[in-house]
Amino acid sequence: MHIDFHDLFESMEAQLKKGDFTQATPDTLVELVARLRPKDAYDEEEIQDRLGELIELLIAKPHHATILHDYIMSTLANYQQISLYADSSLLGNESFFSELTRRIGNHFLPPLRDQSQLSDLFRQVFCHRYDPIWLDHIDLACWQELMTLIVQPYGRIDLRVQAREQVLNAMMVISYRITALSLDPEFAHAYPDLNEYESPFLIQNREILDFIQRYREYTSEENLRWPPLLPDEKQALVMLDQCSDVLNRIKRGTRRSGVSLSLTNILLKMDQCLTRIELLFYLLLDDAIQVQDSLIALLRQLSKTQLDATSIRGLVSANTELLARQVTENASRTGGHYVSTDKQGFVDMYRSAAGAGMIIACMSTLKILAGRLTLAPLSQAFIYSMNYSLGFMLIHILHFTVATKQPAMTAAALAATVQQNIGNRAAQMAELAELTVNIMRTQFVAILGNISIAMPTAFIITSFWQFSTGQPLLSPQKAEYLLHSINPFTSLAIPHAAIAGVCLFLSGLIAGYYDNLAVYRKIGPRMRQHPKLNQWLGAERLDRVAGYIEQNLGALAGNFWFGIMLGSVGTIGFILGLPIDIRHIAFSSANFIQGLMCVNGMPDIGLVVVSFLGVMLIGLTNLLVSFGLALFVALRARQVKYEQWRPLLRLLLTHFMTRPSDFFWPPKEDKTTASLEDKSSSHF
Repeated sequence: MHIDFHDLFESMEAQLKKGDFTQATPDTLVELVARLRPKDAYDEEEIQDRLGELIELLIAKPHHATILHDYIMSTLANYQQISLYADSSLLGNESFFSELTRRIGNHFLPPLRDQSQLSDLFRQVFCHRYDPIWLDHIDLACWQELMTLIVQPYGRIDLRVQAREQVLNAMMVISYRITALSLDPEFAHAYPDLNEYESPFLIQNREILDFIQRYREYTSEENLRWPPLLPDEKQALVMLDQCSDVLNRIKRGTRRSGVSLSLTNILLKMDQCLTRIELLFYLLLDDAIQVQDSLIALLRQLSKTQLDATSIRGLVSANTELLARQVTENASRTGGHYVSTDKQGFVDMYRSAAGAGMIIACMSTLKILAGRLTLAPLSQAFIYSMNYSLGFMLIHILHFTVATKQPAMTAAALAATVQQNIGNRAAQMAELAELTVNIMRTQFVAILGNISIAMPTAFIITSFWQFSTGQPLLSPQKAEYLLHSINPFTSLAIPHAAIAGVCLFLSGLIAGYYDNLAVYRKIGPRMRQHPKLNQWLGAERLDRVAGYIEQNLGALAGNFWFGIMLGSVGTIGFILGLPIDIRHIAFSSANFIQGLMCVNGMPDIGLVVVSFLGVMLIGLTNLLVSFGLALFVALRARQVKYEQWRPLLRLLLTHFMTRPSDFFWPPKEDKTTASLEDKSSSHF
């Protein structure tokens, strides 16, 4: 591959000889990057070849390196640079919803371009959506060699001084922004110690301003020389490190104190500002390696985020990351209790699921009876929803277990294990394989407990109804409809089961959200201080009630809203004229028995087999959808890029071939893993 750059350098040199860059255009710089841009952003060989052509030319003709340096610096001098350094890729001062509204508006009516800003030039140069990818694939040695050739101690020093002045101004802006963010009441609430001691976020501003003033004195025109005699920067860097340390403490503390969307926004802004000001700081130092590394990091960072300045998805993803982590953190701690590792835990899980199966059979019967009422669609949806919601809440209060509620919890526990061993692949794979076997075995026994009790309970209830009233619980037409609705071949049972899986996933997120809310809003202490509640319940009883609500608000809310979703989806589909509904394995198993008992005559063996197969496939779909969605969110919230599924699958396949019983029955030897609760609490 040969790329001709000579015409570009001739154009640069011609423009430099004119001496007046006020009317110059950045076309040459745009064309230079266009020739370096590979056809395939992932082809590392092509990327290195193209960049190598430029490096070889600059080495063979050092004069071209000086031309490129002076051309870039002269071009930069024509633009206002502060906005690029201090604002680009950083969240603004707007709230999350204000910024979201602005970006949505910009998608319909793009903002006016300001050609005086360097950020506008940057968007022209790196205009392709795949630019961040190929820039990331450039080898570090190539980057450093190119930077060594371009960043020179000779050339037009006046332009270099001017560029440094722009960096200093940007540092000042960011420093003031850090101070302002630290004074926000939400930030102070998250870290009360800042009110008792002198805040490092205030001290850093004083140190940064002092450094900037002394830096300008040493690089003023009367003292102009290269390299400049720099003032001591250590104190300012120490304060920035202390700010980062406090920020990390606050992030870790959200596990105990909770987090809100506004606090998440502040923490994200603060983190971005601290990272950016350190990058700019190192651009001013004498260390050539640090200057090069900072330039590379800044270029990569700007290229990744500059094109996403109007991205709605990027804004939502960035702002909700910490909140999602907190939500799934509560789920991962709970998830440890949904995984049995020994025979005793296996038996306890069966008993817990069996208790839920009895209640689910009663809920299924109540729904059938409610269906006999002549009600408006919304009234019927309300009755169905209350039946589900109150039933699921009762199951939780009695410490029973619904099998399909497990995946949203166990997926978060699995993600916590992934992050804990992120640096040790062998240990990670072994522990993940063992945990996955335990999860699958626990899921199996939970489903077995639900349906093995739900079906005989439904049989007893249906028989008692027929015996006491002399009429079947279901009409033959209704019984046939119930059996048809779980037929995987002639109905939408599987898509409806997938919708139920989505509802299960959402209920897990809701549970985590309310657990976080209980901690962040201090629901328990506020209830204990409520004068009316103290008067009605008394201090001792109120303390127990407040403690229970504080510990179980998330689970109760998740079960309540899950019931609302299950009870209203079918009605929403009816109102909108869409064929949407839900199918849940536990309720389908109860309906399976009730339908068979109420059909005309003896049910055909084929109907029994197909209907039972439908129940099993509904359960499998419930689990796969809810588990997959929950695992995806949990991994994203922890910023885990997990690309090692093949080794895990091999380990699981080997385990299944050698010891298949472990997937359905606890092993004789106690092979318990470390406490999942400890794992999930240590991954921060």
